[in-house]
Amino acid sequence: MLIDTHAHLDYPDYAADLDAVIARAAECGVTRLISIGTGLESSRRAVTLAERFANVYAVVGIHPTNVLDEPRDFLTELREIAQHPKVAAIGETGLDYHYLPGEKNRTDESELDPAYKEAQRRAFVQQLELANELGLNAVIHQRDAWADTLRVLDESAGAVRGVYHCFGGTPEQAEEVISRGHLVSFTGIITFKNAPMVRASAAAIPLDRFMVETDCPYLAPVPHRGKRGEPGYTRFVAEKIAEVRGVSLEEIAAATTRTAEQFFRLA
Repeated sequence: MLIDTHAHLDYPDYAADLDAVIARAAECGVTRLISIGTGLESSRRAVTLAERFANVYAVVGIHPTNVLDEPRDFLTELREIAQHPKVAAIGETGLDYHYLPGEKNRTDESELDPAYKEAQRRAFVQQLELANELGLNAVIHQRDAWADTLRVLDESAGAVRGVYHCFGGTPEQAEEVISRGHLVSFTGIITFKNAPMVRASAAAIPLDRFMVETDCPYLAPVPHRGKRGEPGYTRFVAEKIAEVRGVSLEEIAAATTRTAEQFFRLA
């Protein structure tokens, strides 16, 4: 039994066949799914899917690259959405310095737009405060903003824990995260030939400090790389982790399921 802890089921990619996608996931042993919001409307759709499917839960929040597309006072609406009993966390939220508005592939720190960075930081802090207020944890997105993301989490008051979703860092970076009480989560990247560092991280960290996910429709694992991802592909992620750790799939499934149940407070 596995849990896909990060899927974007509300995306148009699944509009035509979501029932079949969820059925295929169950056939692969992926019995519960977390649908992640990336904005107010996306979060509402995630909640609607959680109402429709008994084995789907919602995470609601504003993705950092979407902060300029949302009202500055988004927090009131997000708080209302987050009251739903099947909302399992706040997110995905965090910092992403990879792209500037209207521009691509500019990652030099000196070139970043300070106003855009500040808008992301403000939304990140607000969502962490909301998570603390509601007694929920947070799903963290971090891209090219490692130090600033850690700093915001370190400075945030309360007992909010985060999971660094789609973790692609070194074992040392994983230790930075878990030593602070947070978790990491691995995607299909772990199956890619050019990702030995991710496999090294998955082999090194404690068994109870990580989860598995697809981030579907993105990052489909080998042997489906380049195609639309599905929640059922969580199994390929778990199988690769079992391989690099030298343990059984059943052990990885049991451990990651237990960790996900605790982190997301699943019934």
